[in-house]
Amino acid sequence: MTVGLDEPPLVEFLDVSVRRQREVLLSHVSLAIRPQAIHVIVGPNGAGKTTLIGALLGQLAFDGRIVAHWRGDGRMGFVPQMFSVDGSLPVTVEDFLALTRQRRPVCFGVGAATRRHIGMLLESVGLAGLGRRPLSVLSGGELRRVLLAHALDPQPELLILDEPAAGVDEAGIRQLEELLLGVRRRGTTVLMVTHDLEQVHRLADRVTVLDRSIVDEGSASETLSRDHVVALLPTARGGR
Repeated sequence: MTVGLDEPPLVEFLDVSVRRQREVLLSHVSLAIRPQAIHVIVGPNGAGKTTLIGALLGQLAFDGRIVAHWRGDGRMGFVPQMFSVDGSLPVTVEDFLALTRQRRPVCFGVGAATRRHIGMLLESVGLAGLGRRPLSVLSGGELRRVLLAHALDPQPELLILDEPAAGVDEAGIRQLEELLLGVRRRGTTVLMVTHDLEQVHRLADRVTVLDRSIVDEGSASETLSRDHVVALLPTARGGR
């Protein structure tokens, strides 16, 4: 099902370039993210996919313009590719998710209403019962799903995901996909970077192929079957 592709864009990248000293990380990227769609960015390693997200989040300086046409409060949720946890900090999953939900410091405890809400959040991402587990002992897949729960609380207008399936087992990937389809149905736009081209075919309303500049764009079935894209991403044609 294609959603939102005939509507005005939610976010526009207008001739965006990013440089690091003399190296060009992104070159003249113009791209429209349509509302209530799952838009996926693919490309080889070093193509600038994470750089594009960094520019959108204001983490990197860039030339050009990024324009948002928010329909609501403009809240963005973000799940990064890398997230390190200091093992010396006695922070539980519940503490982490409560940080933005209550005024009192979590060291004084988590309120009953907040605890119930967090329990439902964790259940929604397949981590029911893990609220009291230290954040530092989670597996990579479990930590990624905690970050997803945090990004979805409250539901954002734009959800940005950088390799969300990294370290997640097959059952977790399927649960993640159902969750993303659900948040899209409830009105959230999803911008996702991934190397999992099978997942792209299952989820994407629109695909952008990036290799420092835009190589191609369109539906997954059409874009990932084109010869020049297959040459850049050899598994693309076999991903269907």
